Amino acid sequence: MERLSAVFAAASLALGVMTPVLAAEPPPEFGTDWDDPRTALPAVERPATASCTVKIVDEKFDDFTPYTGTFTPPADCPGPWHKVVLRMEGKVQGVQYDRLGHLEVGGVTIFKTSTPEPSREGIAWSVEKDVTDYAPLLARPQPVWMLIGNVVNDTYTGVLDVQVYLTFYPAEGRYKPADTASDVLPLSNPRREGSALLGEVTVPRNTERLVAEVYATGSGGGCEEFWYFTVPATVPYSCPADAGPYREVQIEVDGKVAGIAMPFPHVYTGGWSNPFLWYVLPAPRAFDIRPIRYELTPFIGQLTDGKPHQLKVRVLGVPEGRPGWDLPTHVLAWRDPRSSQVIGGLFEHRLEPLTNDSTHALVDGWNQVDTQGSHQLRVSGYLLTSHGWVVTTVEQSVSNSSMHRWQGDEENPDGLTATWNDTSTVTVLGRGLFPTVSRSDKHFTLDGLISITPQNRLTTTITLNDAADEHTTRGLHTLEHREFSDLYTGEAAFTLGVPRAQRNAVGTSTHRYRLTGDHGACYDRSISTRNGFVTEDIQHCD
Repeated sequence: MERLSAVFAAASLALGVMTPVLAAEPPPEFGTDWDDPRTALPAVERPATASCTVKIVDEKFDDFTPYTGTFTPPADCPGPWHKVVLRMEGKVQGVQYDRLGHLEVGGVTIFKTSTPEPSREGIAWSVEKDVTDYAPLLARPQPVWMLIGNVVNDTYTGVLDVQVYLTFYPAEGRYKPADTASDVLPLSNPRREGSALLGEVTVPRNTERLVAEVYATGSGGGCEEFWYFTVPATVPYSCPADAGPYREVQIEVDGKVAGIAMPFPHVYTGGWSNPFLWYVLPAPRAFDIRPIRYELTPFIGQLTDGKPHQLKVRVLGVPEGRPGWDLPTHVLAWRDPRSSQVIGGLFEHRLEPLTNDSTHALVDGWNQVDTQGSHQLRVSGYLLTSHGWVVTTVEQSVSNSSMHRWQGDEENPDGLTATWNDTSTVTVLGRGLFPTVSRSDKHFTLDGLISITPQNRLTTTITLNDAADEHTTRGLHTLEHREFSDLYTGEAAFTLGVPRAQRNAVGTSTHRYRLTGDHGACYDRSISTRNGFVTEDIQHCD
């Protein structure tokens, strides 16, 4: 509760500092300049203590050459740390597409992002991320690798000038050392196998909790960037897929499915055929691509023999041989400090049959593909630790429902209404009289339409929401509860096939982020734009 309250306090303070000057009267259409990109998300919580900042990346990305360097922990802020915050700052000017960025420290992906598209006059933006979970990795010198693949030539002139900083806040006074994993382990011998990633991991013998993180993104500009638009191969559409639009990210441990999840429907800043939607306000998660987390603790009893074990991450539904998915993966391990080896086993593993049905019909002159898919997994394992027997049960349920409609061979108009649900419940029995139950209910929605008039006027209307309800209980007592909604709505139009100055582009957008916690704690901020300039920036909570 204290930690969550501090988040709200830090976010409210940051709002007062960061609120921009609003446009007195936005221009009647987009010009050659617009406001710098921003989001309505709360600032990362920071303790009121001294800190040390280390620059780990300083690069002008103008091709596909990665930046390489070395990170050294700050001598003036030795661990343990209460908080570690990553901040990326970027500048770009001219003409450029959106680009994907990937940052590794010690072979572990700690940050993925996409970039905004610039104005001729240039833009600057920044992204912050709480990377305290990676503190064990950052406690010693590590190699740094970052790539934002970019093309610069006579047409695409934007060079991405990027710096990345890590700020360390030591644990002192009431700011206790962060409760993190003992080890952050990259996969060894990683390799691709079709759309899957395979690798090996050797966990410490005294591991008592294990979590995998997968930064899953469909990307690259092909059909898998817009996987939710794909249709069964028998249907006449430009992006066929044998199984239709259903995608599921699975992780396997030694050949056995250990976790299932819905991928987030990322929309980057050139997405949905209309960059004018995203110049100032990006879609949810576009600047901070979050990993899928899988609780692998039920499998620990099979992994603590000191030998390497295989992890495999794959995306169900991707046609054989089609590229487009990036799946960097690593593992977080918590050790039992009073045990030399934790032993145990898996006593329940139940993977229900996958349901995935897509039907095609002509409805009032529209092609319509309706898709319903779902899957369930339940696994349970036991461990003998220094504090007794512990039983961990993971129950996961995922589903996708979508309606894709388009007209004619030109696929115009083309629209999608879709929802994805992802529920995970982790029950731990053995640490106290009552079980500890952590439940996460994620809900993603996307509703959009692209249309082009006979006069070549393209209009995109879209709503995208990233929502979740998360709570942890022990018996009848709630230990932690938070609920958030990250909502983007926008509409933009421009004329195709003419010089930039003749596009007559117009657009409006709103980003609203709402977060509630225990005892009525509240953060609720919305930012609205018109034709590239902020017109409202409102804090709704009292």
